Amino acid sequence: MDHDPMHDLPMTASVVDRDGPSRAEPVRIETLLADPATRVIELQGDRSPLRPDRTLALRSPEPEDTETLLLYLGRLDGIAHVAACRPAPPKGDATREERLDAAPFASLREVAGELPQAQATLFATALGLANWHVRHPRCPRCGERTEVVSSGWVRRCPQDGSEHYPRTDPAVIMAVIDDADRLLLARNIGWPEGRFSVLAGFLEPGETIAGAVIREVGEEVGVSVRDVRFVADQPWPFPASLMLGCTARATTTDLVCQPDEIAEARWFTREEFRHELAEGYLRAAGRLSISSRLIEGWLGQRLDELG
Repeated sequence: MDHDPMHDLPMTASVVDRDGPSRAEPVRIETLLADPATRVIELQGDRSPLRPDRTLALRSPEPEDTETLLLYLGRLDGIAHVAACRPAPPKGDATREERLDAAPFASLREVAGELPQAQATLFATALGLANWHVRHPRCPRCGERTEVVSSGWVRRCPQDGSEHYPRTDPAVIMAVIDDADRLLLARNIGWPEGRFSVLAGFLEPGETIAGAVIREVGEEVGVSVRDVRFVADQPWPFPASLMLGCTARATTTDLVCQPDEIAEARWFTREEFRHELAEGYLRAAGRLSISSRLIEGWLGQRLDELG
């Protein structure tokens, strides 16, 4: 591979100015909505409307935006961007979609790989933040319903005054390679036959990235590893993760799968991987996730060039 497989990893652009200090300003959202230059990303559930060129159908603020959850995402090229988040419409209700000139709605999973990098980042921020609001409507201390403050970045309890902030759950995802330069891939319980990927798992409290890699590989397939190296990270708002991509060198190769997690695991040479992919025995993931990019880094070739 003549380029870094991580160079165009979706949802990782850092060009958006999050403008954090201004979030807590009084009537910040109201001020932004009063400016027609503000761009609004509309979410219906986990979907957003697209233009014919498959970019986000950003629009000016509308009066009805004040009736829904609003999130200030920051500035792109000096222009403020706000997410207006509505519940997914009932099945068969196309009223809102028709009003947006029949714009097709798509989920982030469907379009993140083809959106401009900055738009994919904005969509990921909006979705991750919206997911947090849906899942954490009440105070964890007293159970009172909390109110949204700080332009959508804080929930405050009116009963005890406590403030609660969005959470991100870090997870390690790792390409494990042995001394014969084979790659370890596994199929999770519930995945269809032929679908393999690299191993992954969540960090535990008090654990380092390297410690999590070592523990997860040992737990899931019984392999010991060393030389854990961080490669790249990727927001993964499904619902609220940060994927920490790593490589590791195996010091053992016998596989003992964790029965409630892993259906099967195998070591692949590059020739075996290419052959089984070409024959249809192996299913390659799309290039949206960092998992496919870790495989490409080992393979030395883009996955969408194979099969």
